[in-house]
Amino acid sequence: MANKKLDDYLLQSLKSGNDKGIKEIYNRLYPKVKSYIVSHDGSEDDAKDVMQKALLQLSARAQDENFKITSSFEGYFITICKNLWRRASKLSKMRVTNEGVMDLVHEEREIALATYEQEKWELFQEKLLEISQNCREVLAFFFNKVPYVQIAEKLGYGSENTVRQRIFKCKSKLKEAIHADMRYNELKEF
Repeated sequence: MANKKLDDYLLQSLKSGNDKGIKEIYNRLYPKVKSYIVSHDGSEDDAKDVMQKALLQLSARAQDENFKITSSFEGYFITICKNLWRRASKLSKMRVTNEGVMDLVHEEREIALATYEQEKWELFQEKLLEISQNCREVLAFFFNKVPYVQIAEKLGYGSENTVRQRIFKCKSKLKEAIHADMRYNELKEF
């Protein structure tokens, strides 16, 4: 099956609840999800939970007629899993556990919050592609915490001050693009 055909098949399987297609998703993607989570302080049970939540989240989002995946199905799904795991890891570090206390976090609320975060991430990624190539490069260095001196050297800027100004301008352009999108107000209201 060609990649686009396979991607469409896997997404349609989630939409319709096709057991054969969902099993195909598990067979293809679970080993990668498990590998990522185990290498980031998780267990196999954590990987199974994340896989299940990702399937539920994507299945719910796929029901929207306007929903489409612009990357590969695999890339999109793995990103959902990584975001879910990061969120779960962050929450577990903040949570105090006690054998006699029940966890009050509801599964539906968790899925809704994870979906919300995924939608914000997608909006950010989409708008990042709309700004200039130079801005994307500058911001990539900035987001990866590369020192200003190194950014200036790599991109041929005269000084750290020039890098600071460029980062400020690029962040402003990105922020402006995000705020101009109608989805921003919808996401902000949540």
